Amino acid sequence: MYDVEVYAQVRRFCIAEGNSIRHAARFFGISRTTIRKILTYYEPPGYRRKDRVARPILGPYVGVIDHILESDKAMPKKQRHTAKRVFERLRDEHGYPGKYGAVKEYVRDYRQVSREMFIPLHHPPGHGQADFGEALAVIGGVKQKIHYLCVMLPHSDDMFVKAYPAETTEAFLDGHVSAYSYFGGVPRSMLYDNTKLAVARITGDGRRQQTRAFTALQSHYLFEPRFGRPGKGNDKGKVEGLVGYARRNFLVPIPRADSFDSLNNHLEEQCRMRRDRVLRGQKDTVAVRLERDLKVFFPLPPSVFDACDKVATRVSSLSLVRYKNNDYSVPVAYGHRDVIVKGYVDRVVILHGNQIIASHERSWNKEDFIFDPLHYLPLLEQKTGALDQAAPLQGWELPDVFSTLRRLLEARLGKKGKREYVQVLRLLETFSMEQVTHAIAESIRLMAISFDAVKHILLCHIERRTPRLDLANWPHLPKASVRTTRATDYVTLVSS
Repeated sequence: MYDVEVYAQVRRFCIAEGNSIRHAARFFGISRTTIRKILTYYEPPGYRRKDRVARPILGPYVGVIDHILESDKAMPKKQRHTAKRVFERLRDEHGYPGKYGAVKEYVRDYRQVSREMFIPLHHPPGHGQADFGEALAVIGGVKQKIHYLCVMLPHSDDMFVKAYPAETTEAFLDGHVSAYSYFGGVPRSMLYDNTKLAVARITGDGRRQQTRAFTALQSHYLFEPRFGRPGKGNDKGKVEGLVGYARRNFLVPIPRADSFDSLNNHLEEQCRMRRDRVLRGQKDTVAVRLERDLKVFFPLPPSVFDACDKVATRVSSLSLVRYKNNDYSVPVAYGHRDVIVKGYVDRVVILHGNQIIASHERSWNKEDFIFDPLHYLPLLEQKTGALDQAAPLQGWELPDVFSTLRRLLEARLGKKGKREYVQVLRLLETFSMEQVTHAIAESIRLMAISFDAVKHILLCHIERRTPRLDLANWPHLPKASVRTTRATDYVTLVSS
């Protein structure tokens, strides 16, 4: 196909200068048929597809092709039929005698006609959208997949992004609490896809049965929940676009952070910096338009929502509570009792009634055991034989004076020395590690090797009084000297 410059030269040569088509063909080295076409159009007309002619061979198989392509709509995009695969199935399963080209052309036309069209939307102030995205990050030196919650205000285009180790109920709730605090108010409505974190099930008439945790969140902040059509992410196109925008602009190159807190501080700072921008098609900055959102937002409630996942369970005979495939310890006094587990993003809190009986740092591993050694000391005081093999005490890093004290106690008291050592450890249930360590070191210096001595020194240190274990502090008391007994000392007893 010739470009527009050739068209201009040929048309001027023939029309303006009056030369014949035969002369133009010899002059330009172009066939007379092409010269006639150039004289018909003032510029190259481009490729024009001829109307599709009827293909009688394919006709009986059109229904089969339509069924295959319609069924594909419910399949993952990467597992849908190609035109080649449709042709192979027609040939092998239905005996289609025709060629691949006819099938390819029909599939192309079908998909072009069936592509969905959209209507531009107007977004009034006061509404929000939320969705999760995924990316890679290096947290604490470990490369891992992170899940980040994006909350978008379509009117102002303000945004909030926060990253988590997993896409869980507690992350979903915590993200909302953080987002509303960041915006300074609560949108009147929030639009979601049909995530299982918010929707327990969709009934036959299309109604959504919300999860208990999401209903509690909605009741606390009073926003109206709205949900898109199943499988139609474009219903919340604003936040869908934000998910990609955050990944491309905030998480490329792959971010490195010491912790999730550090990464989230970076993400929030990026969101704040974006407020100064004037986006395409707008006259005001994001910050100015945010003011219009805030005017119709609900105010923040006086109390902060308790963003956690709650599970009722029972303590095992090993004084462990299982939550999300991990086991967390509780004091042995609560063995075999019913408890409530509150799973937060960063910690796990266990309650018996209204009393908090244990709190642990959250583990995101699988089949992990998280112990607090103090929980098992009352039982170890009774079962001292398990002291060396007790799993909760493995890896418990104590100052060197503890091992020195244990060695001296067992040398002096034998088996009873183990029990007194555990009693010393139990002082950590009430007093700090620094206070107990100081008391042990002082008892070793005075060679007062017993639990009672350690406790006495500890209490005297706290009460700022002198311990009654060193006679040098009491000069008015007479000093006693004990002489070693000799065998001749018993002669007087024999003679009597």
